[in-house]
Amino acid sequence: MHNISLNMPPMVQTFNPEDLFTRRCIWVNGPVIVGAGPSGLAVAACLKEQGVPFIVLERANCIASLWQNRTYDRLKLHLPKQFCQLPNFPFPLDFPEYPTKFQFIKYLESYASYFSITPQFNETVQSAKYDETFGLWRVKTIRKSHSGNSFNEFEYICRWLVVATGENAEKVVPEFEGLEEFGGHVMHACDYKSGKSYNGQKVLVVGCGNSGMEVSLDLCNHHAKPLMVVRSSVHVLPREVFGKSIFELAVKLMKHFPLKVVDKILLILARLILGNVEKHGLKRPKEGPLELKNSAGKTPVLDIGALKKVRSGKIKVVPGIKKFTEGKVELVDGRVLQIDSVILATGYRSNVPSWLKENEFFSNDGIPRNPFPNGWKGSAGLYAVGFTRRGLSGASLDAISVSHDIAKSWKEETKQKKKAVASHHRRCMSHF
Repeated sequence: MHNISLNMPPMVQTFNPEDLFTRRCIWVNGPVIVGAGPSGLAVAACLKEQGVPFIVLERANCIASLWQNRTYDRLKLHLPKQFCQLPNFPFPLDFPEYPTKFQFIKYLESYASYFSITPQFNETVQSAKYDETFGLWRVKTIRKSHSGNSFNEFEYICRWLVVATGENAEKVVPEFEGLEEFGGHVMHACDYKSGKSYNGQKVLVVGCGNSGMEVSLDLCNHHAKPLMVVRSSVHVLPREVFGKSIFELAVKLMKHFPLKVVDKILLILARLILGNVEKHGLKRPKEGPLELKNSAGKTPVLDIGALKKVRSGKIKVVPGIKKFTEGKVELVDGRVLQIDSVILATGYRSNVPSWLKENEFFSNDGIPRNPFPNGWKGSAGLYAVGFTRRGLSGASLDAISVSHDIAKSWKEETKQKKKAVASHHRRCMSHF
């Protein structure tokens, strides 16, 4: 049996039934956490506070790989920092209200260091399946060597499995007719860093969510000519109202009014501050922004300057795509436009269905079937953190709930084991 360094407290990590194990098997006397993003770090820290041992498996070579490797340079948190901090660790006082991407990464690294969280990096979970015979989870992984030239297979055996891979594990790349024939530069927004190399280019940005809007704004600021594809309706709200976060305002209003009333208030404020966005091609959905977020997980766009560029015509809004040809795009309204590059701001998805061999707790799209706030606990020791569609604050609430629930079971089982060992010793002593 192979030994690895588990996070404290140190516990006996031996497990004997030979028929349960393969050659590269590891018994974990606590939960296995899959994912070392903010969600995985949060639940690990909460477990550490409860004194429960665990291991964190991460396919990348760093924590928070989405933030470190797959976000653009100008990114800032869209919500004030007090709504984005993880459990038991506030942001530094000298951080601005909306920390930059790099400040947030620094915060997460400090978080991991403070709680002594040391993930097993470069280890990809291939499958996780519950073994009903033994009442344990079997988590099979492939670990890349330090040199990167070889791979080793491992199997972790545990009582509890925490899925913390999040809603944004894999990029979504739609299929478009003729895209292979386009011939120009095509990339997903996860690979976009800045607009420096697009000076003077006509760039088609596919998608009008927060990423699409912000990439278009960044392209404008680097003297490119973005055309933003808006295929469906979208809620655009001001990030702040009278100097205060609109999210903070919504949270306060929800304490006193029903959701639909709060939605109406937000839309009235948006109209007063932003004007009529529909005349610029940004049609609003029938459902209010909060209602749509709750029902479909669709996040409203918080404007940080892109709308001003849309009004001025520096960001041109265009309808859906019919097909691509060499150096051109044909739109659904019949127009054919010459373009140089394409950036797909088409979002992300969960990858849970590809490796978790279970179909009751998670839906086919990799999101817990039970809506917030009851989507954190499955059966047989299965948990989820960071799938609430409520950002970092939702992930923190999940982490607290999960850690308390696991700690309760773990402490009870540990107590029973100690009693069993003590009873065995007493029986042995009685023979003398």
